[in-house]
Amino acid sequence: MDLDDTDTSIINELIRDAKAPLRKLAVALGVSFVTVMNRIRKLEKAGIITKYSANIDFEKLGYGVHVIIDVKISKGKLFELEKKLAKQPDVYAVYDTTGEFDATLLALFKSTRALDAFVKKIQTWDFVERTSTKLILNTIKEDQIRV
Repeated sequence: MDLDDTDTSIINELIRDAKAPLRKLAVALGVSFVTVMNRIRKLEKAGIITKYSANIDFEKLGYGVHVIIDVKISKGKLFELEKKLAKQPDVYAVYDTTGEFDATLLALFKSTRALDAFVKKIQTWDFVERTSTKLILNTIKEDQIRV
């Protein structure tokens, strides 16, 4: 799908504020409410806009342990194990990766004890050969890119 400047502007405004009223978007972009509404529907139908979400400060909710966990998986069980990892409640992202490890997880925990229990649990799973855990000390930037 080819995007024009209006589509791009709408996407960028929704990245900035997913709850922005359509009338406010229309005024900011200098187009009609109906144009904004129709463009958003078109972007949703094309699968470009897939969901709307809120940015949550998880640290304020007690999730102070933010980690990256690399996982080496035995041959043939990559997708099966990635699906299992994705179902874990503290894991919010699972990526197929190249290099020394096969998958990378991003996860949040309330304590290092909870992290320790999680890592020890997944290390007992069949086909998990090894893991490497990196504790994120500070987040410098975490945002969606603009188009």
